[in-house]
Amino acid sequence: MVQRVIGPFKVNPIGFGCMGLSHGYGPAASEAQAEAVLLDALEQGVDFFDTAALYGNGANESLVGRVLSPHRHRFVLASKCGLNHPASGIERRIDGRPETIKASCEASLARLQTDVIDLFYLHRWDKQVPIEDSVGAMADLVREGKVRALGLSEVSALTLRKAHAVHPIAAVQSEYSLWTRNPEIAVLDACAELGVAFVAFSPLARAYLTTKLIDTSRLHTSDMRRNMPRFDVMNYAANLRLLDRYVPLVEEAGCTAAQLALAWLLHRAPHVVPIPGTSNLGHLHENMVAVQTPIGPDMMIKLDKLFQPDSVCGPRYNAAQSIEVDTENFDS
Repeated sequence: MVQRVIGPFKVNPIGFGCMGLSHGYGPAASEAQAEAVLLDALEQGVDFFDTAALYGNGANESLVGRVLSPHRHRFVLASKCGLNHPASGIERRIDGRPETIKASCEASLARLQTDVIDLFYLHRWDKQVPIEDSVGAMADLVREGKVRALGLSEVSALTLRKAHAVHPIAAVQSEYSLWTRNPEIAVLDACAELGVAFVAFSPLARAYLTTKLIDTSRLHTSDMRRNMPRFDVMNYAANLRLLDRYVPLVEEAGCTAAQLALAWLLHRAPHVVPIPGTSNLGHLHENMVAVQTPIGPDMMIKLDKLFQPDSVCGPRYNAAQSIEVDTENFDS
């Protein structure tokens, strides 16, 4: 297995996004199920785990710390700051002030049961705070030995360059998959130029690319996809028609739909590291096989042509969520 580079670290090509075990897609997984998935991921070769202070309002970090801290030497640990639920109230808040970042790091270290976070992201750029100030505070954490490398999430190429001038950025994390091609506008190439890894979250398009999510009206009332335009009943009906053309390509490739989507990402560029998440052991095993799934140039071309940006119905975020991110858009 050829490893990929994230700052000072070398990791296996597919990591694990921990969010869904505690947050985002309906009720959290049971303690027993979450523990089983995390430990099995480790045994399957995952050596890069991604969490955040936001997920479950700290519950996900606590889960990761409780289950994986005895195996801390076996993996690269990533977490995020700058996007949290206040102690009182349910509305999440973007806060990139230096003092908030440093306090968040201390709280994360305690929940994760570790002395150092390998990769510490700014979860969202707080547009009320210069990116240079937020990254400067994060750089202080590196100098203090509490963090080893820095990352940014959902930022543009311009913001990446500004941040990188203050302190080397090891990774940019953003949504990237066959049906979310926005990183190809600018930030993917900027990462390659600067030697920055690109960590792709939602590489299976929040289950769309598994071809198993058919009726979004049945999603749990707390499922975040209910507020995402692409999963609106009308938009999703149109997006399902794309899958009718995707399934024959899956059959041609001789793998599962999820494996083909992950393999496409792995073949897209050597600095891309997908982090699919799941609470299902079978899906975990299926995802990991994508590392051995071959894709030739002809298949890459067919997939690229099928999932053109203008062929997908609906933006990835609603208006309120779109304001929070700094990523390039095809319609801008």
